[in-house]
Amino acid sequence: MSRRLRYIGSNSDDNNCPTLYEDMKTGDVVVQGDAVTDPDEIAQLRKVKPGEGFVTVPRALLADFAPRDAEREPVLIGLDEFEDLFTTFQHTAYRLETRRRYRSDEQSETYRQFTAGQAPEWDLETPWCRSRREQSALGKRFERVRIMDNPPTPGQRYLLNNSERNGKVGEDIRYLWRADAERLGLPEEDAWLFDSRVIALLHFDSDDDLTHVELITDPVRVARACQERDAAWHYAVPHREFGAQVPSDM
Repeated sequence: MSRRLRYIGSNSDDNNCPTLYEDMKTGDVVVQGDAVTDPDEIAQLRKVKPGEGFVTVPRALLADFAPRDAEREPVLIGLDEFEDLFTTFQHTAYRLETRRRYRSDEQSETYRQFTAGQAPEWDLETPWCRSRREQSALGKRFERVRIMDNPPTPGQRYLLNNSERNGKVGEDIRYLWRADAERLGLPEEDAWLFDSRVIALLHFDSDDDLTHVELITDPVRVARACQERDAAWHYAVPHREFGAQVPSDM
């Protein structure tokens, strides 16, 4: 049965050749171009099978029109491996936080203190705090953009208070109202971006518990995440300045 082909694009003036097409069923790409027939050139190609043909296309054609999304099996990592990323990265660790609630926060003593109207007693000597200070002392940057609803949820107000603790151990935390995040087209997901090359996407269950971490190295996804980070960081407000905009009774 013949394949159904969809025209993708061409960078030739008359839209004839070279051209890319997509198999409507499989997503495979069919390339139209000038045939390579020189025996000396063909002899340089590897593992040539009977019936294979070769065409020449400009690099710009692939850059402009080649599909960039591909189906990939998710790569899941354990929490220990996830924690290792915070010491093995080289330059920057950036997180986008979009959730309204994290159940792990609600199980802490500081959360109980906060919701009871008391000042949380932040311990700056926990292993987490010591690790952040050590990595920051090496010149590494920890950055977060947190999305807040209007009015904020109790969990979001708790994390705004928590930002002061995080800042003392080396993190730079900024905030955006959710309406602004939506205007910027930011994704509604929680993820860390390490060194602008690896995404650690956090997955949560219906009870807001972290269930697993997905590691993403697809260049297209990473490039998109870098663009989203740049937009978020440009418009986000440092946590102290943002906190002044949030009435305590909200």
